[in-house]
Amino acid sequence: MRNAFSRMLSVGGVVGAVLLQGVAHATKPIPVDALASLPALQSVSMSPDGRHLVGLIPSPRNKEETALATWDTESLSAGPKVVTPSGDHMKFIAAYALKADKILAIARQEWSGDLGGCGEGKAAGATETFVTKTYLTGDTQKEFREAFADNTRKLGISKNTQRCFELSGASSLVDMLPLDPDRVIISQLSQVSLTANYYAYNLKTRERELLFKGGARARPSLFDSRTGKVLAKSQIEPINGGYEQQVLLLNRGTGQFDLQPALTTRLADRHTVKVEGIDDSTGKFYILTDQFSDKVQARMYDPIERKYDTEAVVADKNFSIGGLLFSTRPSNFNQVVGFIVDGPHRQTIYVEPELRAIQSSIKQAFRGQQVGISSYTDDLSKVLFTTRSSSDPVAYHLLLNRKHVVNLGSSLPGVGKDLTGAESWVSYKARDGREIPAILDMPAGWKQGDAAAPAIIMPHGGPWARDYEGWDGSGWVPMLTSRGYAVLRPQYRGTEGLGRSLWLAGDKEWGLKMSDDLDDGAAWLVSQNIAGKDRIAIFGYSYGGFAAVAATVRTPSPYQCAIAGAPVANLGRLGTSWSDNRLQRILQGQTVAGMDPMKNVEKAHLPIMLFNGTRDVRTPPAIHAYPFYEAVKNKVPSQFHWIADMPHSMPWYPGQQREILHLIIGYLEKNCGSAHP
Repeated sequence: MRNAFSRMLSVGGVVGAVLLQGVAHATKPIPVDALASLPALQSVSMSPDGRHLVGLIPSPRNKEETALATWDTESLSAGPKVVTPSGDHMKFIAAYALKADKILAIARQEWSGDLGGCGEGKAAGATETFVTKTYLTGDTQKEFREAFADNTRKLGISKNTQRCFELSGASSLVDMLPLDPDRVIISQLSQVSLTANYYAYNLKTRERELLFKGGARARPSLFDSRTGKVLAKSQIEPINGGYEQQVLLLNRGTGQFDLQPALTTRLADRHTVKVEGIDDSTGKFYILTDQFSDKVQARMYDPIERKYDTEAVVADKNFSIGGLLFSTRPSNFNQVVGFIVDGPHRQTIYVEPELRAIQSSIKQAFRGQQVGISSYTDDLSKVLFTTRSSSDPVAYHLLLNRKHVVNLGSSLPGVGKDLTGAESWVSYKARDGREIPAILDMPAGWKQGDAAAPAIIMPHGGPWARDYEGWDGSGWVPMLTSRGYAVLRPQYRGTEGLGRSLWLAGDKEWGLKMSDDLDDGAAWLVSQNIAGKDRIAIFGYSYGGFAAVAATVRTPSPYQCAIAGAPVANLGRLGTSWSDNRLQRILQGQTVAGMDPMKNVEKAHLPIMLFNGTRDVRTPPAIHAYPFYEAVKNKVPSQFHWIADMPHSMPWYPGQQREILHLIIGYLEKNCGSAHP
């Protein structure tokens, strides 16, 4: 297979007439190179004192690689004061400005060899993956050390265990402790017990203080943002043949953790119970939960009375509350200053007057854009924020003294204005009456009354995930709509975050009702005269790839062809062994059941193109995509493409993204014809 990286495997050739070319539209298509170039600016953050910005830019050595950059906010026009290109092996993929003049940089490199019994892909025998490491450096970027590393020598550690730590890393940042000038909270995996311990870590002296000793089933849920003291913890306990998720809260009077029955739930019920914060004046805890409603609400909980308040603190009729925002400013530290509504996009609503006024003024200046405040100084003299929309990539801005905006730059400046169509949040009824929400992106230049367009049904991955309105970082949606395609992204049953009922309804419905929801979305497009009934394709990645593979063996079908990226195709090889996370295996593994495409290959009837990265250890192509291609290639026109060195999840190399975009548009324009040649 390794010799096939640069070639395409194809059987069946072009099928009939070309049916899925885009319609005529009022704008020119967005060039693939503009969508798949390395971002000109990404991962931007501001130091708490407002003195520095940190981010990633293209390397001056190689525009296909990243560099770590630092700017002085008092002289932004001078450009970055320090730039460190990625190394020959480790490539920067993210960066964060910390306090104490420190920067957290995350880098990744290709790795090949025996996984040593750890990491995704171990069960499949995968040998090609990526190593991700986290480094600490200063604003001058003179020295890079592995972040929070425990350099004490461990005796009796096997070679396989040591390799696991080298591959997966052992430490991560948990809490910034805003009032402490030097310390942060970190988690660190014990090489002896393989469980996470939590420490207060001094960025200057590298000293650490143990805050919580983890166990196989216990973890902290909330730290005191002033001191780092653990205020809440959760644990998984077996009970009556199943498992409970128990929540324990610190009793300030006794110093002990008290079990809270009202917060304890059966794991199989999959209720959300998240300890979000504490109210300093009353000692009550803020809990995000769906125990009272299909959608997540924010409620107050009294740990002494062991009961919730009667009414929710924050609730939305249509969407879940995605989080509460607590002040990091000394003047009103730890007070709730806003909340997040997890709607069509994650909408932040500030209730604190100063922040609300700042947000309002930014929205007035950037009408039609999603505005996100990233960080701010204590005196609000500097506010870092982002803007984006379905037609505008993420852009970074700095508000100075509440009146002057410095536009730092767009992530993709090569994307022109107004090249995509309108985007909207819609819903339609599935065949059993369930309401299915969806995001509809119209072809560029299309208006009501125009001829029906070709359309793409694009299910998201996960399946425990969801889509949001706004710029699509993969480039798939803007590429298609700028070329005259309508794109519908159904939030099918099994989607997480849009209500517990919709989420649970997907259990064991892989390829069954979950796929019915997609087909019913195609029928809805036709009923609305948006799409022609003989001009619809399905394209998805990961679980979305499974849905595309499943469509090739399901009948009747509304599609003319299918495109499957990194798909699950063999449910028999997935089951409960697909994740390293024990809790995730318990929760999600038991829901993975339904129609197995590999057991139904004789029913294949749609032309299909599959592609997969050679370093994908989540859905290894040797287990899923390639065997399915081999099984159907003599039954339907089929293609399989290897994407060299690509992992399952982004960030991908620009060359990999370009290759995928060209494959998708080329296949739709040349090979997506009648399902019955």
